[in-house]
Amino acid sequence: MSFPAWFQPLYSFSGFFVGMLVGITGVGGGSLMTPLLVLLFGVHPATAVGTDLLYAAITKTAGTAVHGMHGRVNWRLVGLLAAGSVPASLVMLWIMAGVDRESPAVAHTITLSLGCLLFLTSLMLIFRNQVLDAMRKWRGEHGTLSPRAIALLTLFLGLMLGVLVTMTSVGAGALGVTVLLVLYPRLDVREIVGSDIVHAVPLTLIGGMGYWFIGEINWTMLFTLLLGSIPGIVAGSLLAPRLHERVVRVILAVTLMIVSWKLIFP
Repeated sequence: MSFPAWFQPLYSFSGFFVGMLVGITGVGGGSLMTPLLVLLFGVHPATAVGTDLLYAAITKTAGTAVHGMHGRVNWRLVGLLAAGSVPASLVMLWIMAGVDRESPAVAHTITLSLGCLLFLTSLMLIFRNQVLDAMRKWRGEHGTLSPRAIALLTLFLGLMLGVLVTMTSVGAGALGVTVLLVLYPRLDVREIVGSDIVHAVPLTLIGGMGYWFIGEINWTMLFTLLLGSIPGIVAGSLLAPRLHERVVRVILAVTLMIVSWKLIFP
């Protein structure tokens, strides 16, 4: 069977695999797609990040609609995150536009940052409950934070996510949600996840459009990834209730640890 010259079946298969894992675990596709493009397909890190940011913006838009219809979005929380992340993303794009992205030093910086973030993400997948329990105990002993302090910390979290996501396309999923669960223990988990997804859409869209402006988007790759990922997310969402999420998360965490090792120590 022959395919059109522009169609790459391996990209669509990878998109389906990543989409299915996202549907099962809820972990952002950037934790999986960007390292897959870099390690398996040899895509330049900057192009992989830029393409994945647009990929994430498109795939998360559907999730935004679902959470919005069910009232699972805290718009004040989204606004605080965006107030920090959007300016930080624009500054990072300005920096990326001004450096030689083909230089080994820039590629190494992106790859090393990506590997470190994947390692932290894998730890959060395994030890999130322990981290949350420890933070609840600490807050019980030292008292709750003031609303002003929580707002400032949320703003700072948004700033950090703007930098990390724009540089690596990773950070808004497991890491961002864990910090929000610590800052907002009284909010429903579904509301935090929904707010995180809604915030990720403008952040990844701005990042992706910025990478497009500086010429780091592979449109053919993006389209073929989406051909696989959209049915993959649907399949994963349908399969999720039949699987033990804890087991899937541990397998995913171990996979991310192996990938992060390959990125940090090539």
